[in-house]
Amino acid sequence: MFFEFGIKDFIDILLVAFLLYYTYKLMKASGSIHIFTGILVFIVCWLVVSQVLEMKLLGSIFDKLVSVGVLALIVLFQEEIRRFLQTLGSHRQASAIVRFFTGGKKQSMEHDDIMPVVMACLSMGKQKVGALIVIEHDVPMDDVVRTGDIIDANINQRLIENIFFKNSPLHDGAMVISKRRIRAAGCILPVSHNLDIPKELGLRHRAAMGISQVSDAHAVIVSEETGAISVAYKGQFHLRLNAEELERLLTSHA
Repeated sequence: MFFEFGIKDFIDILLVAFLLYYTYKLMKASGSIHIFTGILVFIVCWLVVSQVLEMKLLGSIFDKLVSVGVLALIVLFQEEIRRFLQTLGSHRQASAIVRFFTGGKKQSMEHDDIMPVVMACLSMGKQKVGALIVIEHDVPMDDVVRTGDIIDANINQRLIENIFFKNSPLHDGAMVISKRRIRAAGCILPVSHNLDIPKELGLRHRAAMGISQVSDAHAVIVSEETGAISVAYKGQFHLRLNAEELERLLTSHA
């Protein structure tokens, strides 16, 4: 028998395909792609057993496993689910709605706030001083800030260089810039387990990639080995940047 295929069915299939593709990208970025593949294989086997072959006993066992498996998946992928919801809530339209109801105002970084960061990175790059600076945008960095030491100071080139000086107790962690102020230093970031990251990039780059995957922040890295300046943003690296490229990239979040 033929069935009617309308525009609603096309949209339904398109949304399911998009959801599967987005889930695949999320699992690949978090290093859980094999678990995702195993889940798909299990679902296919469940459909074949219960719908195609109509095996009642085995089908009922699969049904019980699926009902319990939903709760297990929520526990297993709680970080990925949280990341998805954070990404959904960080969109500008959603942030604008929240600010409308809460009465808050968006405090965006301006050129005068960005230039001390750019100049400090250039200076540290010439001296081959390692640094990791996270610039917050719409997604709050409160959880990250709590892992470090509160600074709450104006954005200043000399202060940034002093914090990342090799003998400074805070130089190993990340600095968080929020609401046009240096909010904290020595912070711990989530490390990305993405296997596509080049092996020559160190732990600072993996931490920068990790925070860029769970937020909309810019993560600026100064390599201690080469002095090269890079930025991780929305799960992508921008490597070996000069002053103009760094400034343009950091001011791109309008």
